[in-house]
Amino acid sequence: MQEPLNIGVDVAKAELVVGVIDHPELNITLANTAASIKRWLRHVPPDARLAVESTGSYHRLLVDLAQAQGVCTYVLNARDVHFYAKALGQRGKTDRTDAQVISRYLREHHPYLHPFRAGSQAEQLITELLRRRAQLVGQRGALQQSLRDVPLLAPQLKALIADFNQVIATIDEHIAQQAQSEPALAAEAQRLQTIPGVGVQGATMLLCLFRRIEFKNSDAVIAFTGLDPRPMDSGQKRGLRRLSKRGAPWLRRQLYMMGFSASRSKVFQSRYEALRAHGLSSTAAFVILGRKLLSIAFALWRSQKP
Repeated sequence: MQEPLNIGVDVAKAELVVGVIDHPELNITLANTAASIKRWLRHVPPDARLAVESTGSYHRLLVDLAQAQGVCTYVLNARDVHFYAKALGQRGKTDRTDAQVISRYLREHHPYLHPFRAGSQAEQLITELLRRRAQLVGQRGALQQSLRDVPLLAPQLKALIADFNQVIATIDEHIAQQAQSEPALAAEAQRLQTIPGVGVQGATMLLCLFRRIEFKNSDAVIAFTGLDPRPMDSGQKRGLRRLSKRGAPWLRRQLYMMGFSASRSKVFQSRYEALRAHGLSSTAAFVILGRKLLSIAFALWRSQKP
């Protein structure tokens, strides 16, 4: 039986460089426009696999059009592909070699990858709003940090922070509106908010994640968010466990804040105090609580019980 084509695409703002491992005759460069992509997709076999690196927004047009045509599509973590290329001993870097590496990575790892699923329109918008919100919160903190020791700029800083807060509040309103736009999404979000520490942002974030990817168990969800402890052992040495920090940082930040909120609830306060008494820092305790909340939320969502 012939192996389906494993198509790797290196994405840029203006063009797409296509590479197919073991099929150099199929390599091509095309414009990153709807018309050009549609013409190329007419020649792509229906059983082909297509992979791109996550590039923010430049890959979305290709992914949307490919999925509309029924092509199995994967959006890869660029960090994984980078280290894979280094492991192969790749010396140079061009768009063409990057596309070939993506194609080879897809051929070897597709059994362990999740095909990309964009989710409903409301889920996509919620995810985008949450990502932008996290960026604004980080920029607000950086601004406060850089100007806090400059009293002459205190009035201007206060005005800027007020503007940041207003935009963040507007984003929160839009997130709540989108969550209410789909009855099923609204009901599931309300159910998750019964967990102490889980608010509107946390509930909608988790639902968009659970609905988009079919996780086998809670350990898989935790690993996806990067909150899983990473062993560093060798021989008789037992190194410190540190977080793998895989996946999106804004996901981990939201889970951290959920853990922070839960530590002040009646349900989890005793657990937080026990972790602190055990010698853990407050940051580590918040992370552990956030990880616990993630497991509880996933179990509650999968059971579909209140």
